[in-house]
Amino acid sequence: MTRICLALQHVSFEDLGSLEPVLRASGFSIQYRQAGVDDLANPQAQAEWAQADLVVVLGGPIGVYESDRYPFITDELARVRERLQSGKPLVGICLGAQMIAAASGQRVYPGPAKEIGWDALQLTPEGEASCLQALSACENQVLHWHGDTFDLPEGATLLASTKLVRHQVFSIGKTVLGLQCHLEAQGKQIERWLIGHTAELTAANIDLAKLRADSVQWGDKLEQAAQAVFLNWLMGAGLA
Repeated sequence: MTRICLALQHVSFEDLGSLEPVLRASGFSIQYRQAGVDDLANPQAQAEWAQADLVVVLGGPIGVYESDRYPFITDELARVRERLQSGKPLVGICLGAQMIAAASGQRVYPGPAKEIGWDALQLTPEGEASCLQALSACENQVLHWHGDTFDLPEGATLLASTKLVRHQVFSIGKTVLGLQCHLEAQGKQIERWLIGHTAELTAANIDLAKLRADSVQWGDKLEQAAQAVFLNWLMGAGLA
Protein backbone atom coordinates (compact mmCIF):
# COMPACT_ATOMS: atom_id res chain seq x y z
CA MET A 1 0.00 0.00 0.00
CA THR A 2 1.31 3.45 -0.94
CA ARG A 3 2.09 5.72 1.96
CA ILE A 4 1.22 9.43 1.83
CA CYS A 5 3.63 12.25 2.68
CA LEU A 6 1.87 15.59 3.01
CA ALA A 7 4.38 18.44 2.55
CA LEU A 8 3.35 21.98 3.45
CA GLN A 9 5.26 24.52 1.36
CA HIS A 10 5.60 28.25 2.07
CA VAL A 11 7.74 29.29 -0.93
CA SER A 12 8.17 27.35 -4.16
CA PHE A 13 11.95 26.92 -4.02
CA GLU A 14 11.98 25.49 -0.49
CA ASP A 15 10.73 21.99 -1.22
CA LEU A 16 11.65 18.52 0.02
CA GLY A 17 14.87 18.72 -1.98
CA SER A 18 17.19 15.77 -1.43
CA LEU A 19 14.66 14.13 0.89
CA GLU A 20 12.14 13.55 -1.89
CA PRO A 21 14.01 10.65 -3.57
CA VAL A 22 14.32 8.90 -0.20
CA LEU A 23 10.60 9.17 0.35
CA ARG A 24 9.74 7.90 -3.12
CA ALA A 25 12.17 4.98 -2.76
CA SER A 26 10.47 4.15 0.56
CA GLY A 27 7.10 3.88 -1.15
CA PHE A 28 5.67 7.32 -0.46
CA SER A 29 3.38 9.34 -2.69
CA ILE A 30 4.14 13.03 -2.09
CA GLN A 31 1.37 15.60 -1.96
CA TYR A 32 2.39 19.26 -1.72
CA ARG A 33 0.07 21.82 -0.19
CA GLN A 34 0.64 25.58 -0.33
CA ALA A 35 0.47 27.63 2.87
CA GLY A 36 -1.66 30.72 2.42
CA VAL A 37 -3.29 29.27 -0.70
CA ASP A 38 -4.77 25.96 0.40
CA ASP A 39 -7.32 26.40 3.18
CA LEU A 40 -6.00 24.56 6.22
CA ALA A 41 -9.16 25.19 8.22
CA ASN A 42 -11.59 23.17 6.13
CA PRO A 43 -12.58 19.61 7.07
CA GLN A 44 -10.78 18.12 4.07
CA ALA A 45 -7.46 19.66 5.17
CA GLN A 46 -7.98 18.46 8.73
CA ALA A 47 -8.63 14.95 7.44
CA GLU A 48 -5.55 15.04 5.19
CA TRP A 49 -3.34 16.03 8.10
CA ALA A 50 -4.85 13.36 10.32
CA GLN A 51 -4.63 10.56 7.76
CA ALA A 52 -1.22 11.21 6.17
CA ASP A 53 1.47 8.72 7.11
CA LEU A 54 3.98 11.57 7.33
CA VAL A 55 3.62 15.35 7.44
CA VAL A 56 6.57 17.62 6.62
CA VAL A 57 6.27 21.37 7.30
CA LEU A 58 8.85 23.18 5.19
CA GLY A 59 10.67 26.49 5.58
CA GLY A 60 9.76 30.05 4.67
CA PRO A 61 10.74 33.67 5.33
CA ILE A 62 7.95 34.55 7.77
CA GLY A 63 7.74 34.33 11.54
CA VAL A 64 5.47 32.05 13.55
CA TYR A 65 4.53 35.12 15.62
CA GLU A 66 3.29 37.07 12.56
CA SER A 67 -0.27 35.76 12.46
CA ASP A 68 -1.56 39.35 12.41
CA ARG A 69 0.17 39.79 9.04
CA TYR A 70 -0.32 36.22 7.81
CA PRO A 71 -3.61 34.96 9.31
CA PHE A 72 -3.21 31.45 7.85
CA ILE A 73 -0.51 30.82 10.48
CA THR A 74 -3.25 30.33 13.08
CA ASP A 75 -4.76 27.43 11.13
CA GLU A 76 -1.32 26.00 10.36
CA LEU A 77 -0.45 25.95 14.05
CA ALA A 78 -3.75 24.23 14.80
CA ARG A 79 -2.97 21.45 12.31
CA VAL A 80 0.57 21.04 13.69
CA ARG A 81 -0.79 20.91 17.24
CA GLU A 82 -3.29 18.21 16.28
CA ARG A 83 -0.58 16.24 14.53
CA LEU A 84 1.63 16.39 17.62
CA GLN A 85 -1.23 15.24 19.81
CA SER A 86 -1.88 12.29 17.49
CA GLY A 87 1.68 10.99 17.88
CA LYS A 88 1.93 10.37 14.13
CA PRO A 89 5.20 11.13 12.26
CA LEU A 90 5.96 14.82 11.77
CA VAL A 91 9.04 16.64 10.46
CA GLY A 92 9.55 20.41 10.67
CA ILE A 93 12.28 22.18 8.72
CA CYS A 94 13.31 25.74 9.69
CA LEU A 95 9.94 27.53 9.96
CA GLY A 96 8.44 24.06 10.34
CA ALA A 97 10.59 23.35 13.41
CA GLN A 98 9.54 26.71 14.84
CA MET A 99 5.91 25.74 14.20
CA ILE A 100 6.42 22.54 16.20
CA ALA A 101 7.91 24.53 19.08
CA ALA A 102 5.08 27.08 19.03
CA ALA A 103 2.40 24.39 18.76
CA SER A 104 4.01 22.78 21.83
CA GLY A 105 3.52 26.01 23.77
CA GLN A 106 7.09 27.28 23.50
CA ARG A 107 8.37 30.73 22.52
CA VAL A 108 9.62 31.53 19.03
CA TYR A 109 11.58 34.78 18.78
CA PRO A 110 14.35 36.59 16.86
CA GLY A 111 17.77 35.02 17.37
CA PRO A 112 20.99 36.87 18.20
CA ALA A 113 21.72 37.40 14.48
CA LYS A 114 20.85 36.06 11.05
CA GLU A 115 22.43 32.65 10.55
CA ILE A 116 22.79 32.29 6.78
CA GLY A 117 25.43 30.09 5.17
CA TRP A 118 27.25 26.82 5.71
CA ASP A 119 28.51 25.81 9.15
CA ALA A 120 29.10 22.59 11.05
CA LEU A 121 26.58 21.28 13.53
CA GLN A 122 27.85 20.37 16.98
CA LEU A 123 26.13 17.12 17.89
CA THR A 124 25.13 16.39 21.47
CA PRO A 125 25.86 12.91 22.85
CA GLU A 126 22.25 12.05 22.02
CA GLY A 127 22.78 13.43 18.53
CA GLU A 128 25.89 11.30 18.06
CA ALA A 129 23.78 8.23 18.78
CA SER A 130 20.92 9.34 16.51
CA CYS A 131 20.25 9.38 12.78
CA LEU A 132 22.45 12.51 12.62
CA GLN A 133 25.59 10.39 12.93
CA ALA A 134 25.46 10.01 9.12
CA LEU A 135 26.37 13.70 8.82
CA SER A 136 29.97 12.78 9.62
CA ALA A 137 30.28 12.07 5.88
CA CYS A 138 30.00 15.82 5.25
CA GLU A 139 31.86 16.86 8.42
CA ASN A 140 28.49 17.93 9.89
CA GLN A 141 28.35 20.84 7.43
CA VAL A 142 24.78 21.96 6.69
CA LEU A 143 23.06 25.01 5.24
CA HIS A 144 21.61 27.52 7.71
CA TRP A 145 19.07 30.14 6.71
CA HIS A 146 17.09 31.70 9.54
CA GLY A 147 16.76 34.66 11.85
CA ASP A 148 14.46 33.21 14.50
CA THR A 149 15.02 30.63 17.19
CA PHE A 150 12.81 28.91 19.79
CA ASP A 151 12.66 27.34 23.21
CA LEU A 152 12.87 23.55 23.19
CA PRO A 153 9.51 21.75 23.45
CA GLU A 154 8.87 19.93 26.71
CA GLY A 155 10.02 16.32 26.43
CA ALA A 156 12.19 17.02 23.39
CA THR A 157 15.78 15.78 23.07
CA LEU A 158 18.35 18.25 21.77
CA LEU A 159 20.45 16.61 19.07
CA ALA A 160 22.56 19.44 17.64
CA SER A 161 23.60 23.07 18.08
CA THR A 162 25.82 25.69 16.47
CA LYS A 163 27.96 28.36 18.09
CA LEU A 164 25.27 30.97 17.34
CA VAL A 165 22.05 29.03 17.93
CA ARG A 166 21.71 26.30 20.55
CA HIS A 167 18.48 24.66 19.37
CA GLN A 168 19.28 23.40 15.88
CA VAL A 169 17.92 19.84 15.79
CA PHE A 170 15.60 18.09 18.22
CA SER A 171 13.46 14.99 18.39
CA ILE A 172 10.35 14.11 20.36
CA GLY A 173 10.29 10.36 20.72
CA LYS A 174 10.78 8.47 17.47
CA THR A 175 8.12 10.23 15.43
CA VAL A 176 8.89 13.97 15.58
CA LEU A 177 12.01 15.62 14.14
CA GLY A 178 12.66 19.36 14.21
CA LEU A 179 15.41 20.78 11.99
CA GLN A 180 16.22 24.47 12.32
CA CYS A 181 18.87 23.96 9.63
CA HIS A 182 18.30 22.85 6.04
CA LEU A 183 19.42 19.25 5.60
CA GLU A 184 17.18 19.03 2.54
CA ALA A 185 19.01 21.80 0.66
CA GLN A 186 20.72 20.86 -2.61
CA GLY A 187 23.84 22.82 -3.52
CA LYS A 188 22.96 22.74 -7.21
CA GLN A 189 19.72 24.58 -6.44
CA ILE A 190 21.32 27.40 -4.44
CA GLU A 191 20.65 30.05 -7.11
CA ARG A 192 16.91 29.63 -6.53
CA TRP A 193 17.47 30.52 -2.89
CA LEU A 194 19.72 33.47 -3.75
CA ILE A 195 17.06 34.88 -6.05
CA GLY A 196 14.13 34.21 -3.74
CA HIS A 197 15.82 35.65 -0.65
CA THR A 198 17.64 38.55 -2.36
CA ALA A 199 16.19 41.24 -0.06
CA GLU A 200 17.15 39.31 3.08
CA LEU A 201 20.64 38.58 1.76
CA THR A 202 21.23 42.23 0.90
CA ALA A 203 19.94 43.46 4.26
CA ALA A 204 22.18 40.98 6.11
CA ASN A 205 25.20 41.83 3.91
CA ILE A 206 25.79 38.17 3.04
CA ASP A 207 28.78 37.37 0.80
CA LEU A 208 27.12 35.64 -2.16
CA ALA A 209 30.42 34.53 -3.68
CA LYS A 210 31.31 32.66 -0.48
CA LEU A 211 27.83 31.19 -0.20
CA ARG A 212 28.08 29.91 -3.78
CA ALA A 213 31.58 28.51 -3.22
CA ASP A 214 30.57 26.77 0.00
CA SER A 215 27.53 25.30 -1.75
CA VAL A 216 29.82 23.83 -4.41
CA GLN A 217 32.16 22.45 -1.75
CA TRP A 218 29.53 20.92 0.54
CA GLY A 219 26.30 20.60 -1.44
CA ASP A 220 26.76 17.12 -2.92
CA LYS A 221 28.28 15.76 0.30
CA LEU A 222 25.36 17.06 2.35
CA GLU A 223 22.86 15.64 -0.13
CA GLN A 224 24.23 12.13 0.27
CA ALA A 225 24.61 12.42 4.04
CA ALA A 226 21.15 13.94 4.50
CA GLN A 227 19.55 11.12 2.56
CA ALA A 228 21.19 8.64 4.93
CA VAL A 229 20.02 10.69 7.92
CA PHE A 230 16.46 10.78 6.71
CA LEU A 231 16.34 7.11 5.74
CA ASN A 232 17.58 6.19 9.22
CA TRP A 233 14.95 8.45 10.78
CA LEU A 234 12.20 6.90 8.63
CA MET A 235 13.31 3.45 9.74
CA GLY A 236 13.22 4.49 13.39
CA ALA A 237 9.73 5.93 12.91
CA GLY A 238 8.55 2.68 11.33
CA LEU A 239 8.14 4.21 7.88
CA ALA A 240 10.88 2.40 5.92
